[in-house]
Amino acid sequence: MPPRIRSSNCPPQQLLLNYLDAPLPSSLLPVHRPAAVASSSTPSPCRPQQQSAAAPQRCFSTSQPREMTKPQREFRQFLKHAGKQFEKHVGNGPMYLSSVKSMGAADVPFPSNKMFRSEPVLSSRARQIIWEAVMLKGMPLKAVSAQYQVDVRRVAAVVRLMEIEKRMEKENAPMAIPYALAVEKMLPLSNLTGDEQPFEPINDVHVHSFTMQQLFVPVSESREFTRKDAAKAFGDHILPPDHKMRIPELVKMERDILNDVPQAQAEKDFLARTRESERQFAEKEKYVAAKRDARKSKVDTERFEFRIEKINSEAVGKKGRARGAVGWRYGVPFNDRQRGLYKIPTSVG
Repeated sequence: MPPRIRSSNCPPQQLLLNYLDAPLPSSLLPVHRPAAVASSSTPSPCRPQQQSAAAPQRCFSTSQPREMTKPQREFRQFLKHAGKQFEKHVGNGPMYLSSVKSMGAADVPFPSNKMFRSEPVLSSRARQIIWEAVMLKGMPLKAVSAQYQVDVRRVAAVVRLMEIEKRMEKENAPMAIPYALAVEKMLPLSNLTGDEQPFEPINDVHVHSFTMQQLFVPVSESREFTRKDAAKAFGDHILPPDHKMRIPELVKMERDILNDVPQAQAEKDFLARTRESERQFAEKEKYVAAKRDARKSKVDTERFEFRIEKINSEAVGKKGRARGAVGWRYGVPFNDRQRGLYKIPTSVG
């Protein structure tokens, strides 16, 4: 029986040499070995030497490390000279690469992407001001948004997050306050003071795809063609800009001021309209939630609460793919990957 080959990571050629160097059994005639094998008396790095079996020797690459490329050398030179100031953050505010001379504007974090501008974020003091205006003073969300030029959705998000923070403070829960302060030092901040620029636009109007086309609508000279008429010309479901604005009460306030209404009275009426608008919205949401819960029957157990909802089999539509049906996402698969079907849309929704 030939000798067993040692388990190692040597290449097959070296394993063959080890096999040929092994002593032959006495029953076999002596065989002339090749000259290449006779010269293999030199110890190979893959051949096990006088070592213990617990620490086998393995083959590793002994090639020299690759030299640094030109960008790597230039980057190290930048860190030694102009980039040394970015090693540690100093002071308040961002430290962008554009702060180095001849590298772009001050609000451009990436010199290679000059179209990207760094926008300011709300500071902790600004978030506290918004929370106090809503929760302590009782101002409507739209009024706070109009006063501080912050989007009404961001105002609502700030109030929710501040409520969570106040609750965690009462519960003595651990909070990452040092981390938040460290991040604020490295970002451009807005404190919502009067001498600053407006934080963000608050009355951006969504542009519907139907309104991107050009229309020729004949109108008589004696008729007053308003924005409502223009929206109806593009489609019956298109709303005029006055109705698509997040704070349409501002338009009414500006009209009152143009009609010689005192500014103090116009602002008072604006607060009343926004408060009434939020009350109606809250009642609508409450009614929708109550109507949704009325369709469900709840079975409360010790561990779980099962909610059973009755469905209408006709609501799934003719093909069973109606969007308002229960489980329309999971009941019937889409036809995206099926063959022989037209993938070109036939209508624009």
